[in-house]
Amino acid sequence: MTEPVPAVDFLHAPLPEPVALDEERMYSPKRFFNRERSWLSFNSRVLEEAENPRVPLLERLRFLSISAANLDEFYTVRVAGLRELARAGHRTPAADGRTPAEQLVMIDADSGRLLERQQSVWKSLKPEMERQGICLLSPGDLDKQERAALAERFLAEIFPIVSPLAIDPAHPFPFLPNEGFALAVELERATDRRTLRALLPIPAQVPRFLRLADEDGEAGKRIRFLPLESLLLMQIDALFPGYALKGSCAFRVLRDSDLEVEEEAEDLVREFETALKRRRRGEIIRMKITANAPAGLRRIIIEEIGVDENEVIEVDGLVGLASLKELVTDDRKDLLWSAFTPRIPERVQDHGGDMFAAIRQKDMLLHHPYETFDMVIRFLQQAANDPNVLAIKQTLYRTSENSPIVSALCEAAEAGKQVTALVELKARFDEAANIRQSRRLERAGAHVVYGFTRLKTHAKISTVVRREGEKLVTYTHFGTGNYHPITARIYTDLSLFTCNAALGQDATKVFNYISGYAPPADLRELVISPSQMKDHLLASIAAEVAHAKAGRPAVIWAKVNSLIEPDMIDALYAASQAGVHIDLIVRGICGLRPGVRGLSETIRVKSVVGRFLEHSRIVCFGNGAGLPSKKSRVYISSADWMGRNLNRRVETLVECTNPTVKAQIVSQIMAANFADVAQSWILGPEGEWTRPDFTALENPFSCHRFFMENPSLSGRGTAGAKDVPELTHSAE
Repeated sequence: MTEPVPAVDFLHAPLPEPVALDEERMYSPKRFFNRERSWLSFNSRVLEEAENPRVPLLERLRFLSISAANLDEFYTVRVAGLRELARAGHRTPAADGRTPAEQLVMIDADSGRLLERQQSVWKSLKPEMERQGICLLSPGDLDKQERAALAERFLAEIFPIVSPLAIDPAHPFPFLPNEGFALAVELERATDRRTLRALLPIPAQVPRFLRLADEDGEAGKRIRFLPLESLLLMQIDALFPGYALKGSCAFRVLRDSDLEVEEEAEDLVREFETALKRRRRGEIIRMKITANAPAGLRRIIIEEIGVDENEVIEVDGLVGLASLKELVTDDRKDLLWSAFTPRIPERVQDHGGDMFAAIRQKDMLLHHPYETFDMVIRFLQQAANDPNVLAIKQTLYRTSENSPIVSALCEAAEAGKQVTALVELKARFDEAANIRQSRRLERAGAHVVYGFTRLKTHAKISTVVRREGEKLVTYTHFGTGNYHPITARIYTDLSLFTCNAALGQDATKVFNYISGYAPPADLRELVISPSQMKDHLLASIAAEVAHAKAGRPAVIWAKVNSLIEPDMIDALYAASQAGVHIDLIVRGICGLRPGVRGLSETIRVKSVVGRFLEHSRIVCFGNGAGLPSKKSRVYISSADWMGRNLNRRVETLVECTNPTVKAQIVSQIMAANFADVAQSWILGPEGEWTRPDFTALENPFSCHRFFMENPSLSGRGTAGAKDVPELTHSAE
């Protein structure tokens, strides 16, 4: 019996019947979905993975933590900006026609439901964890001996860094930074029954959840944790001798975390250091407080902290769900994803680990995290140690704290090589780390460039100039993700290595543009924003329209994290109306309304949310021959289809011309993502995201599992690349 093909399997399922909509939603701003609501829908899909019984228990807890952290960041950046616009009286609508004030009302309603669902998920996960021997205790669960041991631990490890702060006219209400978490307590003095109110800021320097001694239970070892705030309440006598606890509550503040930088700052680094200090003092956007807090405490906190009542969220549950990631313990590997070790590409092994030799053979595309990001690090480490390498240029948007990339660049500079590092100081929430890295590079002797004040440099490029005989050869790496070895274990991204001379020259021109501000006018094989990329993409879409009108196959496949740029969406609508078949993978925000008769009936949109975070950006045009085909034009990019990426950032769009690389992208990566059923959602014409019911399928296809089990085509080396592996994998 043939298994049914779910609609979310774009590789095999036919186009669904288009839906008829009223003309207002087809031809007014309502043809676009709201950006903020679309983002909240994405975070809801992340949260659903915390409810997914097919996901290991502790990974479900991690998804809950990620959902909570995502929502916090959304408020500190997006909502903060909208609130500032609304208070200033701005009524300029977003692409979907909503004013800032209208969006805030909608956001508060949607996020309120999301918050309630997060707490509900936590309440369902907690007993499941207890059944598996992972327990979050309350003080009542501790015996006398454990309480005594905790009192000693408190005095040794926590008491020295806790600062009890009285709240009275002689003690001004203390400042709490962004994401600051505190206990408010109401105390009574034993001698005269006088009331004292005080704050206990929860120190960020110690874990939120303290691990206690494991305990042997009937079902095996029990791993036990106690919230730090519970221990502080247990130790009130040590913190406030002579006082008794009468009431308490926990609260947490979120502040505006968007940076404002003077455009003409004389010293950009110093300006950012100052701005980071301002961020800590940003206006409060939201405060969460435990439900049923003592009325007097609640009133004082709200008044003193200067937060509006409508910005106060009462939490019937745990405040600060993002901290739950601390409970994801490696001790219970049976409750985590099965271990996965990224592959070393066979072609690199064929050349004894020599990256330059592997790249000289032909262009090589690595698919992270399935193929190890260590190859990118090795590329730069080899360059640092190779006496024939003369120069290295590198962009750094985000990287790790003790970055091996930065270490390799420092080593190269200290060895006398010409090293230029473009450090983007405006990488949100990584500004401080990037300042530290830039100082380190400068001390090693590298030339550090900070790029533009008005444009972020988001492109991921690395060039190595090597003397080979009597000529200089430029080896270039283009990436879709950051030079960050930690996130590269989780994010799916692409790394293209090439020694194509034209691409090497184009990359060098981009570096010269960033360091010298002169826009390159004659790039041959590279397209960049903000000057060219949007026009190039629109022209490529228009070319598919021309093919459709001439009766030739007309197909567009694209994979991005976000699609909200109105001109791009309108171009796709026009292409659909001309008969171009368009399949899109949009992980997060999508402003396009698919499947509407007369507007977008040939457009399908899906989102893949699972073990790894989809991050690669790809676009494929059939070029009059359909997909897959040898005539197709295939690109990888650092840019999403958003206004900021196409109009206000330096980004790259790289055409992949090597036949094996093209086949890998089209027939492996895109095909597997389109065929995915197990972790896919499909977007409907009303903005609803639905996932298929695949209970009837014996082994629903998962693109992540497929990539974990099958080597990538262009790195296969002597193993051969006779055929693209079939889109199959083992059963779970």
